[in-house]
Amino acid sequence: MRHRWQQQQPWPDLSRSSPGLGAPRHRTSSGTRVTCTVLGLQWGEASGVRKELPAEASVSGSSQASGTNMIAEPKEEGSTHLAAPGVYFTCPLTGAILRKDQRDTRIKEAILSHFSTDPVAASIMKIHTFNKDRDRVKLGVDTIAKYLDNIHLHPEEEKYRKIKLQNKVFQERINCLEGAHEFFEAIGFQKTLLPVPDQEGPEEFYVLSEAALAKPESLERHKEQLLCGEPVRATLIRQRRVFRPSPMASQFDLPPDFFNLTTEEAKREQKLRSEAVERLSMLRTKAMREKEEQREMRKYTYTLLRVRLPDGCLLQGTFYARERVAALYSFVREALQNDWLPFELLASCGQKLSEDENLAFNECGLVPSALLTFSWDMAVLEDIKAAGAKPDSSILKPELLLAIEKLS
Repeated sequence: MRHRWQQQQPWPDLSRSSPGLGAPRHRTSSGTRVTCTVLGLQWGEASGVRKELPAEASVSGSSQASGTNMIAEPKEEGSTHLAAPGVYFTCPLTGAILRKDQRDTRIKEAILSHFSTDPVAASIMKIHTFNKDRDRVKLGVDTIAKYLDNIHLHPEEEKYRKIKLQNKVFQERINCLEGAHEFFEAIGFQKTLLPVPDQEGPEEFYVLSEAALAKPESLERHKEQLLCGEPVRATLIRQRRVFRPSPMASQFDLPPDFFNLTTEEAKREQKLRSEAVERLSMLRTKAMREKEEQREMRKYTYTLLRVRLPDGCLLQGTFYARERVAALYSFVREALQNDWLPFELLASCGQKLSEDENLAFNECGLVPSALLTFSWDMAVLEDIKAAGAKPDSSILKPELLLAIEKLS
């Protein structure tokens, strides 16, 4: 039997934020406004800092998988109980758990520490991660690859083994990239002062060493590694949790991590909301409405989703607002005892969210939080019954039920 949809939460009441706080408030289904408390969470590397489901590694196949980590919630006297303690990530280089505000700094530290063991790989990671302008990175990387191609195609010509650092192309495309100099030095180039014809003083060049020139296959391999490089990105931890049936299923008290608004942006949003009546009374064009919808979608980077199962239990996880609906289907499927059985996820008014549609959560209105309803494919269930079989009464995997919580 399909369960009826519980009313989705309205947008956070930013217009009523306390002056100076800048922390958004989220309105519960009961109408009570709850201030999202800023977490004073102290994070460490000790194993006791996080709690994990007892046997969850067997569910997703790896202890580092995005759905396996459970984050310890802070116990602060007088604070409200948050639906999630925050947004957390795993560093792919060290395995460390990172807070949202630590993510970029700790990723950069991990890359820099990698120079002592593999300077070529570290410099490639630095180029692709430290430089945010992807078009500029591509132009610089392609230019470096062209230099190396010339050496590979013309190994006997000395001019291709020298790169003038004050060359206009080098200055505009490569010198501006963090990590580019480290890459040249790691693959065998050395800075040398050389005389320049018709010029008084010498100029600085990168000159390929004889040892590096004698290993053309290594240069070619490093070039391919550079061209195939990608930014090092921390993995979002799903923070999978299972709750007992609760009348509070549709209530979400979110921490500030889920809101992509600074203090100034919150004040500006308050001003915009105060003008809402006037704006709504205007005759708006389709382009104006689409522009406003796009602005709404950009407010949130993350979303907290709960799925109500047929037995009333709740499965919760954290997602990027721009992730596709298929990610939620995969997340749910990993937790099912019968993961081969087809199922549906229903949004407001019983609308089915199709796994095949290439829609993001923010495009479906499932941000910054939402409650969805799980339903088995009834046609398949009827076929199973007709064959005399009966699906397991337990919907979730036993190891997940061992860690079931009370939603409070």
